[in-house]
Amino acid sequence: METQQQAAAAAAASNPQAPGTDSQPPAATEPVQDGKTTSQDTRSSGTDGITLPLGHSTAENGFMFPSQDPALAALHQPVFNNGTFPNPGLAIPDQQMMAMNNSTVQQPTNGNSLSAEDIALYDRQLRLWGMEAQQKIQCANVVLITMKALANEIAKNLVLAGIGSLTVVDDKLVTEADLGAQFFLSEEDIGQNRAQAAAERIQKLNPRVKVIADSGSIMTKGASFFGNFDIVIATDLSPTLFAFINTATRLHNRQFYAAGTHGLYGYIFCDLIEHDYVVQREKGNMATVVGPESRTRSIIKVESTKEGDKGTENVQKRELYSTWDLASETSALPSEYLKSKRRLKAVTPVLSCLRALWAFQQNNNDRYPSHNQQDLQAFTRTATHSHALLSLPAETLRSEFLRSFLQNIGSEIAPVAAILGGQLAQDVINVRGQRQQPIQNMVLFDGDKMEANMYPLHPEGNLGRAQLELTTPIMGMGQVDPTQMPLMNQTNMMPIYDDGKQM
Repeated sequence: METQQQAAAAAAASNPQAPGTDSQPPAATEPVQDGKTTSQDTRSSGTDGITLPLGHSTAENGFMFPSQDPALAALHQPVFNNGTFPNPGLAIPDQQMMAMNNSTVQQPTNGNSLSAEDIALYDRQLRLWGMEAQQKIQCANVVLITMKALANEIAKNLVLAGIGSLTVVDDKLVTEADLGAQFFLSEEDIGQNRAQAAAERIQKLNPRVKVIADSGSIMTKGASFFGNFDIVIATDLSPTLFAFINTATRLHNRQFYAAGTHGLYGYIFCDLIEHDYVVQREKGNMATVVGPESRTRSIIKVESTKEGDKGTENVQKRELYSTWDLASETSALPSEYLKSKRRLKAVTPVLSCLRALWAFQQNNNDRYPSHNQQDLQAFTRTATHSHALLSLPAETLRSEFLRSFLQNIGSEIAPVAAILGGQLAQDVINVRGQRQQPIQNMVLFDGDKMEANMYPLHPEGNLGRAQLELTTPIMGMGQVDPTQMPLMNQTNMMPIYDDGKQM
């Protein structure tokens, strides 16, 4: 028969953490959340106070996304659970984890290094794009304009990825309609500024990222404002404002993204001016030749290395871009499309409808088409004309699609915003890391077909920096000093000069 002492010893051995035993100090490999180990106070959780995206959104035009549809509800999965953007509070990797799959995380060679806490927090993505790319991401200062459903997704993904700072600009107040597809806002925020209401919850996602709320109107910002950032992302704005912001980013040599959603449809545009990146690949039997690969892409440098019998090469490429106003209005499809009836037939009619919408807004003080005969006829006429200018078959622009597009204008659907927001944020990360081919230069999403196709839309003539030099007359103002570019009147979008007069 075992004694009481033996029974107590056996119980202690089988349950070392039983009440009454002394607690041990946290180990070096204990998970860290918001800079604290799990045994410490973790009241400031990375997701406290955040309302998850709703399954539907009711827009001003009455369009509602059915939450019970499993196909559309599943659209959340690629963005929320793709393993690309880690959840705050990852465990510090031990030596066995660092050696997993024979992968060793190397410190960047530029003299700067990430802290141990950074390595712990961003461990999963460090294995995807490396230490040097992560450091470039952490140095990025990004401005995000208009805090609606699409911007919510972009902000979430960029902040979780660990950019340096995020400035959110929005002068609008939170309304009840904003709650349908936006997860940084709640009923308590109604009546508050949209940027300020969202900034606090964005900050909780990653305390290491500096989040700034700017409640001013983007239409009162001069061109020098955009020079403060590495990347400018404008969402859900009018084509006139997109063109103004893109001109300012060109003047300051800043990378620019424009994006928007209309219910089941959406788009991403980017103007990176001239962007270099390096692709690492196995060396083939044919030598890689320096020179143009396409009208927009060229190989500018090749470096070969060899380890044993395996040869690799680092190929540096350069992509050239066009401005928003040229790409969105008159640029034709690439010549390889025009030579193939099959490819022309596959081009989504979203392109023709978006161009018709942007033209309608420019001719009608930036408003959307109303549900009256005059507006509907004008939109249909313009869409049909745009379709013909693109040399697309008339049968691919059906009346059913026109009707569906018109019904979706101005509405927000959370899964569509998640898809486009995730794709845009991922491209920003790729651009900063300079290890992946970026978007070139327009992505169009068609929720009817569940397709997001990319189309290079460029005018004839020069691309890249040669397309808009600082010495080029802009907006009828002759040679432009970027720091002296005027503000814009909020009513008629005319420049305002120091004497208060308009052009």
